Amino acid sequence: MTKKQIHAFQKKVWDYYHANGRDFAWRKTRNPYHIVVSEIMLQQTQTSRVTTKFDEFINALPTFEALARAPQKKVLKLWQGLGYNRRALALHAIAKKVVKEHNGKLPRNQEVLKTFPGIGEGTAGSICAFAFNKPTVFIETNIRSVYLHEFFKRKSDVDDKELMPLIEETLDTNNTREWYFALMDYGVMLKKKYKNPSTKSKHHTKQSPFLASNRRIRGLLVKEFLKGTFEEKKFSETFNIKKSLIRENLETLEREKFLTKKRGKYILA
Repeated sequence: MTKKQIHAFQKKVWDYYHANGRDFAWRKTRNPYHIVVSEIMLQQTQTSRVTTKFDEFINALPTFEALARAPQKKVLKLWQGLGYNRRALALHAIAKKVVKEHNGKLPRNQEVLKTFPGIGEGTAGSICAFAFNKPTVFIETNIRSVYLHEFFKRKSDVDDKELMPLIEETLDTNNTREWYFALMDYGVMLKKKYKNPSTKSKHHTKQSPFLASNRRIRGLLVKEFLKGTFEEKKFSETFNIKKSLIRENLETLEREKFLTKKRGKYILA
């Protein structure tokens, strides 16, 4: 791309953002702990659901140290409503690792962050950009939509490998943090205005129906255990779930360290 093309693209994105940028609590802070909490919450979850939960979580557990000390049951209770409960365990483990191995301070190195539970390439890049304004290159669903729409109008089955060089080439290295906010907001607008550009991606997949999924069953089970009591027969009848499926998911929750067995009965770990 020429400098003129890069400037024109950046101007289009910045102009939209300056007129229509979204307002979120996690965009008003550079506190690394707050950024980590928001980024783990935002994995596979809409911003509208995260907005209220973020404040509630931060108020209850305001630091890495507070989260590291918190019982798992408390963390899971605070997480209720966000789904994908294993992210709550990952966040809990991240806090413990920060406190135990890094003196309570989040590392600024993307490669180091990738070694943390629940933090992959993309999340490590976003944390570095949002918490430390580092010019990292990463992709997520809304950013993907922007580059597919703007640069691959007549192509489908586009690999992320084709997008990453463009993201790097057009990166605003002076204000990386806000540039990614702008890209995400522009991508949200594109999804509303046009047929979802992400369908042109090689990595696009449709989610399986939630109501029939093991993920739903595990979510219901965790919620039931958080209430303090679990009766398999009652649970089966209430939610119309076969006992064989219940037992299968109980075993999965035990493997994932949500539950443990004592005297033949499952309890929260």
